[in-house]
Amino acid sequence: MARKIFKYHGYTIEELKEMSLEDLIKLLPSRQRRSLKRGFLPRQQIVLDKMRKLKKNEDKNKSGKPIVIKTHCRDMIVLPEMVGTIFGIYNGKVFVEVEFTPEMIGSYFGEFAPTRQKVQHGDPGMGATRSSMFVPLK
Repeated sequence: MARKIFKYHGYTIEELKEMSLEDLIKLLPSRQRRSLKRGFLPRQQIVLDKMRKLKKNEDKNKSGKPIVIKTHCRDMIVLPEMVGTIFGIYNGKVFVEVEFTPEMIGSYFGEFAPTRQKVQHGDPGMGATRSSMFVPLK
């Protein structure tokens, strides 16, 4: 059975990579369209430059493991040229490693590195305080 080819608004990933930024902007949702029409912020431009430099020197990587681009820039939008690249996105505590797939195009970096975790409290009477000793256990 043949693998389904990913398409974003009717375009394959190769076609999206060859598109100019102006043509790509027309395909994105309104919030991303507005953000990109205003241009990249300096911190976003730095992330793009690092990624492009890495892609250019990809064949010169002597070690077998992939290179992770670390960034604090959570408001960057995933572009088609970023597909296949691994980014370390800062969540306020650690860098969460995310490899971008075609389905992530048009999303923000911050969506893939949640800043809050689900709180899991212990059971009462598990040595929390002296007063919790007297909580009746069922």
